[in-house]
Amino acid sequence: MDRRSFLASAGALAVAPAVAHAAAPGPYDGLLESVLRLSPETATSYGLDAGPRAALKHRLDDRGPAHRLNLFDAIIDAGPALAAAPPPADPRAAIFRAMALSMAEMSRPFRNFQYGGVGGYGYPVANVLTQVSGAYQAVPDFLETQHTIATADDAAAYLDRLTDFAKVVDQETAHLRADAGRGVTPPGFLIDRTLAQLASFQAGQHGASAGLVRSLADRAAARHIAGDWGGRAQALVDGPVAAAIARQVAALQALRPHARDTAGVGALPDGQAYYAACLRFQTTTTLSPDAAHALGLEQVTAVTAETRAVLDQAGFRSGTVAQGLKALSNDPAQLFPNDDAGRAQMLDYIRARLKDMYVRLPRAFETLPKTPLEVRRVPPANQLGSPGAYSLAGSIDGTRPGGIYFNQADMANWPRWSVDTTVYHEGVPGHHLAGSIANEAADIPTLFKLLNFNAYAEGWALYSEQLADELGAYDDHPLGRLGRLQGSLFRACRIVVDTGLHAKGWSRERAIAYMIENAGSTPDDARREIERYCGWPGQACGYKIGHLEFLRLRQLARDRLGPRFDLKGFHTTVLDKGAMPLDVMGQAVDQWTRSRA
Repeated sequence: MDRRSFLASAGALAVAPAVAHAAAPGPYDGLLESVLRLSPETATSYGLDAGPRAALKHRLDDRGPAHRLNLFDAIIDAGPALAAAPPPADPRAAIFRAMALSMAEMSRPFRNFQYGGVGGYGYPVANVLTQVSGAYQAVPDFLETQHTIATADDAAAYLDRLTDFAKVVDQETAHLRADAGRGVTPPGFLIDRTLAQLASFQAGQHGASAGLVRSLADRAAARHIAGDWGGRAQALVDGPVAAAIARQVAALQALRPHARDTAGVGALPDGQAYYAACLRFQTTTTLSPDAAHALGLEQVTAVTAETRAVLDQAGFRSGTVAQGLKALSNDPAQLFPNDDAGRAQMLDYIRARLKDMYVRLPRAFETLPKTPLEVRRVPPANQLGSPGAYSLAGSIDGTRPGGIYFNQADMANWPRWSVDTTVYHEGVPGHHLAGSIANEAADIPTLFKLLNFNAYAEGWALYSEQLADELGAYDDHPLGRLGRLQGSLFRACRIVVDTGLHAKGWSRERAIAYMIENAGSTPDDARREIERYCGWPGQACGYKIGHLEFLRLRQLARDRLGPRFDLKGFHTTVLDKGAMPLDVMGQAVDQWTRSRA
């Protein structure tokens, strides 16, 4: 999962000078400035908060009711003017225009709903406060990993953001209550998970040893920045921030007895329409929930058969595919120790696999990423609600490296044979490579470096797992290939359970059982994943649907070009404009094949 998101706001603002590594001023710069003005966190995440934009570093995103859809409003409002303007003659410019129009079209339906908003990762969510969405879990990680501290002003900006932190927590608490008044609450089991994470926050973010305090104090000291930064941070963390978190806990506890039992958003007011809009947004296709469900079932059958063959070769011939995967997962030879030494061993193993892959990349890519990549553990305070792994893009200006994070709450979820494919998905040639190539490109308007189309991003990452196999990355340990197939099966099952939960009335328990029985997931992993899908409707469908489209377009290009087909050229075509809706990516591939022919 790639933590790249498009954050947009309404309103026209003055154009600031272009930043380092950004494209020359162009037709989208006014919209870019609106984006950054409303979303200071995006400015910081992409290294766009310096110079004339330095004031943005002192603020967090406003989460008040006036900005319920602030992540979409600007581009929705810009859509009519974009559509009315004459289409650009330049093919590349035409692709960028199509991307903006597609985002406007997919975002517009969310104005029809009076509840929900935009949560973590820039995804539409029916509930803004869950175990996967909310300032309480996003802001501490943001301040630790993305807010840089090199000067006294940076340290002061950190304190200003701690002040804002208390405000935005209260804003989300008010949003929670308002939506409850409209008959929209999170499922009770998600409230329980959120309360558990808030309790972890309260236990860890307190006193001089609080992570939010030490992050500022230690980094300011390392830079020899004079001042009582730790003491000032502690006063805010133990004062207004703690009070706001306590109010949020109380609001959730009061809501819990009245929370809904249903898992999916389909049971909410206009819930079926809401889910259809989410599915459109997350897959960038026009697939109906029924059609997506049928596609998922078809893919589960196909990938299960392929996995069966590899299991047989590995000597696991008895039982179902899921039982074979479970048996292999429980093999002591495949497990890292479930302690901090085992966690460190796993991270070292990941670094070795990345080093090997970097050697292979020139065989398939004309352009390689320059941005460094670091391997990190998911902060323990966020483990309960975090995915198994995710990536964080480096800054556009090149000053902050990218990172891939692994949730090591229970090492039983990470048998050695399953690790490699996740490394390639999150790192290279997956999210890190794709995101870095876009960030480093001088001819992509900066606005489009902030766009995230889920089916493209996750489809590319799943395609990368297969590409790693084609580059021979599993040849020295064939069980890694089984990990790739299990990952593909897992993503096929995701389509089935996501559409089942939100469109067909499946219970949480039925969805968990399906993942255990068909994907070979552990109960803990299946539970965490299903609860994540409940918080992010439609998102889980983007992976396999995007993967299939990358494969379809690659084969289409091979068929059209024959001996003139060039794998490196194909990869450049689908990567050198940044993330795209799947239909727009088809236009780009069509342009490329016509030019080659």
